[in-house]
Amino acid sequence: MFALLRSVWDEPRPVRAAARLWWDWVLVAVLPPVAVIEALLRPDLSSRAGSLVLAVGLLPLLLLRRSRPLFVVAVAFGVAAVASLVLGGESELAVMVYMVLFPFSLFRWGSGREAVIGLAIMVGKVGLSAALGFISVGEAVGGGAVLGAACALGAAVRYRGRARARELDQVKLLERERLARDLHDTVAHHVSAMAIRAQAGLATVASRPEAAIEALALIESEASRALAEMRTMVRALRHNEPADLAPSPNVADIERLASPGRPGPEVDVRIDGAVGDLPRSVGTAIYRLTQESVTNARKHARHATRIEVRVTVGDSSVRLRVSDDGDTGSLRGTSAQGHGLIGMTERAGLLGGSCEAGPNPGRGWTVTAVLPLTGSAA
Repeated sequence: MFALLRSVWDEPRPVRAAARLWWDWVLVAVLPPVAVIEALLRPDLSSRAGSLVLAVGLLPLLLLRRSRPLFVVAVAFGVAAVASLVLGGESELAVMVYMVLFPFSLFRWGSGREAVIGLAIMVGKVGLSAALGFISVGEAVGGGAVLGAACALGAAVRYRGRARARELDQVKLLERERLARDLHDTVAHHVSAMAIRAQAGLATVASRPEAAIEALALIESEASRALAEMRTMVRALRHNEPADLAPSPNVADIERLASPGRPGPEVDVRIDGAVGDLPRSVGTAIYRLTQESVTNARKHARHATRIEVRVTVGDSSVRLRVSDDGDTGSLRGTSAQGHGLIGMTERAGLLGGSCEAGPNPGRGWTVTAVLPLTGSAA
């Protein structure tokens, strides 16, 4: 049970397509006159002005329900609770049914901890109204059922969208695997042709010296075609992005991760030793490890003000140390054991090195990696 609650609490926010859509603006524009008409035509309202002000005043929150769902739920139900105390009862306008969109949005777009906190706020509001006698027990149960249905619907839409995205990813992955096989076949074909041409040129060079020139021309043609095929395939493998033909990043590029004057924790980079002679595989790995460590620190280091990056090149190995001064809590430790650290450890191990991460004795978190200069597995 504790593991289930922890998994719900650690649930991240889903990726949002847009902060607001056109029908949000339509609701904000249409519902105020509807509320005014209802307030004027219903003779049974005990607090006409107060109910109208409450209904119209909370409408702008519809524009924030996707980007800030917990804030919207806290404000809407908090203001509604205060209004019920001031008015001596609940708002009687039917137009306020739009408030069911707030719990729906909370469970559709909020993180796990936001959903838990927001649910507690909603239950507290309903419980307060029932305790003060503003609504009966039956009405409290019915209201709770409506809110629960809205939350359940939001969660269902959320996980249905996730399942759909997973299905699309599987289809894309299958197609990428097919493209990778095609790339292998294409390159193997051209390389085989180049090998045959080279062998033919070597066999006839003594009797026909011009055959070597012909063989070299054919090899150059096959190599050009192979490169063109590879670039086409790689462009497709990169999700329709242009093929990146620039050199892979290396240790010298780590300095670009420094962030003087940028918002968030300051990133201080210092590189000691000769980095120009590092093997390309080692330099790229150090850069990727640093990039992942800095990204994790920015994302998970709460209240961090500084991130230190230190790279030291020795005689036989290169050492990386990335540390921050953020809070070290149980949630930080749990999140750090995710795919990021696993991938970093795997990359370092493939090059014969090691990568470790953990909390500092006092405050902060440190990632340490050591890679041999040979850049090969031990």
